[in-house]
Amino acid sequence: MKFGKEFSSQMVPEWQQAYMDYDFLKTLLKEIIRFRLRTNNAAPRGGAKIRHGGEGLNRNMTLYRAFSGLVSTSRRQRHGNSHDVEEGVQLTSTTTTTTTGPILVNTTVDRGCETTFLMAAEEGGEYELVFFRRLDDEFNKVSKFYKEKVEEVLKEAVVLNKQMDALIAFRVKVENPDGWGWDERTVEITRLASDIATSAAAISASTPAGAKSMKVRSQAHMEAIQEGGSSRAGQLEDDEEEGEDNAARESVNEVKTTRMRAVRPAPLDILDRVTINNTKETPRSTIKGVLQVPKQTELKFSRENLMKVEEKLRHAFIVFYQKLRLLKSYSFLNVLAFLKVLKKYDKITSRDATKHYMKVVDSSYLGSSDDVVRLMERVEATFIKHFANANRTKGMNILRPKAKRERHRITFSTGFSAGCVFSLIVALVAIIRTRNLLQEDGQKQYMNTMFPLYSLFGFIVLHIIMYAANIYYWRRYKVNYSFIFGFKQGTELGYRQVLLVGFSIGVFALLCVLANLDMEADPKTKGYQTLTELLPLFLLIAMFVVLVLPFNFFYRSSRFFFLTCVFHCLAAPLYKVTLPDFFLADQFTSQVQALRSIEFYICYYGWGDFRHRINTCNTSAYNTFLFIVAVIPYVSRLLQCLRRLFEEKNPEQGYNGLKYFLTIVAVCLRTAFSFHKDDMAWRVVAAISSAVAAIFSTYWDFVHDWGLLNRTSKNRWLRDKLLIPQKKVYFIAMVLNVLLRFAWIQTVLDFKFSFMHRQTMVTIVASLEIIRRGIWNFFRLENEHLNNVGKYRAFKSVPLPFNYDEDEDKDD
Repeated sequence: MKFGKEFSSQMVPEWQQAYMDYDFLKTLLKEIIRFRLRTNNAAPRGGAKIRHGGEGLNRNMTLYRAFSGLVSTSRRQRHGNSHDVEEGVQLTSTTTTTTTGPILVNTTVDRGCETTFLMAAEEGGEYELVFFRRLDDEFNKVSKFYKEKVEEVLKEAVVLNKQMDALIAFRVKVENPDGWGWDERTVEITRLASDIATSAAAISASTPAGAKSMKVRSQAHMEAIQEGGSSRAGQLEDDEEEGEDNAARESVNEVKTTRMRAVRPAPLDILDRVTINNTKETPRSTIKGVLQVPKQTELKFSRENLMKVEEKLRHAFIVFYQKLRLLKSYSFLNVLAFLKVLKKYDKITSRDATKHYMKVVDSSYLGSSDDVVRLMERVEATFIKHFANANRTKGMNILRPKAKRERHRITFSTGFSAGCVFSLIVALVAIIRTRNLLQEDGQKQYMNTMFPLYSLFGFIVLHIIMYAANIYYWRRYKVNYSFIFGFKQGTELGYRQVLLVGFSIGVFALLCVLANLDMEADPKTKGYQTLTELLPLFLLIAMFVVLVLPFNFFYRSSRFFFLTCVFHCLAAPLYKVTLPDFFLADQFTSQVQALRSIEFYICYYGWGDFRHRINTCNTSAYNTFLFIVAVIPYVSRLLQCLRRLFEEKNPEQGYNGLKYFLTIVAVCLRTAFSFHKDDMAWRVVAAISSAVAAIFSTYWDFVHDWGLLNRTSKNRWLRDKLLIPQKKVYFIAMVLNVLLRFAWIQTVLDFKFSFMHRQTMVTIVASLEIIRRGIWNFFRLENEHLNNVGKYRAFKSVPLPFNYDEDEDKDD
C-alpha cells in the first residue's frame, strides 16, 4: 500500500482537517516535475542518493526517522539542541558552518516554522518556493493542533488525579470505616524504620560513590513511580544531579519521604470537599428534575457505591487512554508524512533539504515532546494497579483491545446464506408457476391471511439489508458511525455480520413459506394443518427469544444495545435523548406496516383464526388499534423532541416536533379514509394533510437532517464539505427522497391493478418507505460526522464520579 493511502486510512476521522495535507503537497511536487519536464532539466531518478551518498537518505536513516516518535528513550536526550526550541531561541535547520543546504529554517516567536528557500533565483525556483511555504503552513498547523490537544489532556490528567485521590479515600473509608488504628500505624512505622536502616547500610557499604548514588536513586525511584510504571520521568531529573556524596545523602532522604508517602493512608479530609456526581438518567430522576427535587449528593460509604464509582472512573481512564493513543499516533504519522514528502522533494530536485528540515521537525514540540508517552505510562500503571488487580495482561487488554479481525467463516456464512435465499426464492417462484397456485380459489384467502404474516419478515430483512449497505458506505467514506452511535469499542458489527443476520432470517422465513403453500383446506376436516399454520408464529417467537437471550452468543452486546434503545424509545420523555435513541425511533416511523403486522399476529392467532385460515380482524377494537399502532413511532419522536426542547431550549426541536405532529394527523386521517373510501370529504382531507406533512418533512430532511440546499455554499445547493466526490449523487438522492416519500399518494388515490392484490400494493409501498429510510440514514450520519469533524470532536464527554468544591480548592 502506498504511504498516501496508509496515511489516510490511519487518520482519526474527526481530526482529518488537522493532519498534514499530504495529497496537496504531492500536487505541488507534481507541478515541479511538469516544469522540469517542460524545460528538459528533470533530474535522474535516485539523483539525490547518488549525489549525497548515504547522507540522510539511506535506508538506516529512513528507519531511524520513521520510528523516532515511538522509541522508549527520551526525545530530549536524542536531540541535543531540542531545548533551544523549547526556550524560544532561534534555531536554523543548517548549522552556522553549513552553507550547502538549499533551505534555511527558522523558528518564529510563536514556535512556528518559517523556511527561506535559498535557490529561488534559479529557473523554476518559484515552484519550490510555493512548496516550502505550504510545507511551513502545514507544519505550523499540525504543531499548533498537537500542542493544544496535549494541553487539553494534561488538564484532564489533573482532574483525574483529583478523582483518584477521592477514590482512594473513599475506598479507605469503605474498607476501614473506623479509620486506621494505632496498631496498624505502629506496624507500618516499624517496617519503615527497618527499611530505611537497611537502605542506609547498603549505601555506606557499596562503592564507588557514583554507584551508590545510582543504586539508591533507582531503588527510591521504583517506589516513587508506583503509579508511573517507568523510570523515565525520574531519570530526566537524576541526570542533572552533580556531586556523588550529596546525591547519596539526598537519595536516602528521598527513600524516607517516598516510603512514608507509600505507607501513609490517603487523606480522608478530601471527602469533606467532594460530592457524588449522579449523572445516571432514570425515569425517577427525570420526574424529580421536573418537580425540582434536589439531587442526593451526599456520600454514602457502601460497597455498592464504591463499585459504581470505580466503574465510572475505570471508563474515564479507558477513554482518556484512547485519547493519548490517538495523540501519539497523530504525532508519529505527521512526522513520518513530513519525512516522506521531503524525500520525494529531494528525489525530484536532487537537493538535500530533508536532513535540514527534519532537524527542525524532530526538535519541535511535535517531534520531541514526550509528555504523551510519559502520561500513557502513568495511566497504564495506575489502571493496572487500581482497576485490574495488578494484573498487567488483563489491564493492557482492556486499555488496548485487540482489533477485530474479519473472519473467513463470517464471509463464507454470509455468502452461503445469501445463496440459500436466492435458491429458495427461485424454488418458490417455480412451485407457484408449476402448480398454478395464483389461480386457485384459496389464493385470495391466502393473501388476506398468510401474506401479511410473512410480509413482516420481508420488511425486517429489507431494513437489515439497507442498514448493511449503510455500514458499507459509511466505512468506505470514513464516517465514524461506531463513535456517533456510541458502540462499545470492538463490538460494532460490520456489514458482513449484519447481512448474515438478515439473510439468516430470510432463509428461515422462506422455508416456512415453502412449507405452508397449501391454498386449499382439507376436504374432510375443512381446516388446515395446525403445525404449518403455526410456523410464522414459531419463527417470530424464536426471533424474539434470540434477541433477548442473555447468553454471550450471536452478538450479545449489539442485541442489548438495540433493546436498550427500544426501551428508551418507548419511555421517550423519561430518558435523556441521545442520537441512537432518536435514530432508532426514526427507523420505526418507516416500519408502520410491520407494526400493524404484529397487531395482526395477535388477532389472527389469539382468536384462533389460523385453524380455518379466515380473517375476522375487522372489529371496531381492532380498527382502533390500527390508529394507535400507526402513531406510536411518531408519538415517541414527538416526545423526544419535546424533551430536547425542554433541556436544550433549542427552538429547532420545537419545529421538529411540529413535523411529527403533522405526520400523526396525516397518518390518522389516511387510516380513517381507508374505512370510508366512498366519502370524498375524507379523501380530500387525507390528501391535504398528507401533502402538508410530506412537504414539511422533505424540507426538514434536506435542510436540517442532511445539511443541503445551501445557496451560499461553494458546492451550490449542497454544502461546503462533501464526502462523496460525485455531486450528482446528492441531487439523485434528493429526487429519490421526494418520489419515495410521496408514495403514500397510492393509499389516497387508491390505484387498483387487476394483476396485483391489495396486500401486495400495501407491501410495495411499505418497502419503498424502508428504502427511502435507508438512503436517508447515510446522508443523516454523514452530516453528523461532518459536524464532529468541524469541531474536532473525536470523543464524547465522560461523566466523572466526584464533584469537587472548587471554591474550597481555590482557598487552599
